[in-house]
Amino acid sequence: MGTVLGAMRNVRWHELQHAYGSASQVLGVLSRIAWGDAPSSDEALNDLERWIGTPPVFDSTAATVPFLWELAATDTVRDRAGVLDLLATILAAGNPEHPTWTRAAHEAVAEGRATAVRLAAVTGSPEAPDVSDAPDASDTPDAGGPSDDPAQAIRTAATQLLGAIDRHTCSACPPGEA
Repeated sequence: MGTVLGAMRNVRWHELQHAYGSASQVLGVLSRIAWGDAPSSDEALNDLERWIGTPPVFDSTAATVPFLWELAATDTVRDRAGVLDLLATILAAGNPEHPTWTRAAHEAVAEGRATAVRLAAVTGSPEAPDVSDAPDASDTPDAGGPSDDPAQAIRTAATQLLGAIDRHTCSACPPGEA
């Protein structure tokens, strides 16, 4: 399995839940995102979004987020922009019946902010672009469509995620956190 996602075997996935039941399959889905061919990776990312990100978050969501950050930062992952988009979806999602799960998931997304800064940096600069006016996905010309330039797609997704992290407010997260 290598060093990428090596720690995911330490999570008790079978004790966690996602939208359709036991999160025991999350381990395999994360692996397919990391190492699968394009169709397999795309399918796995879509499955994961349905399972842990929309509409509510689950106890498995917070456990999954650190691995999503790891995937977003790994050059060999095919759809790093899609992984960043999933992190943004998780940040926007909630579970009114389980505010503790919501807060944990949102905090886990916010904890990866430094990775988003690095991914959003233009021409290798360690400083993030100004995200105060970062466009929402709906403001981009090809919203929802694949980018011809994967590096630009990653920068755009990371910049949008940084803006979402910085503007985040919800009833589960105290002001100034997540």
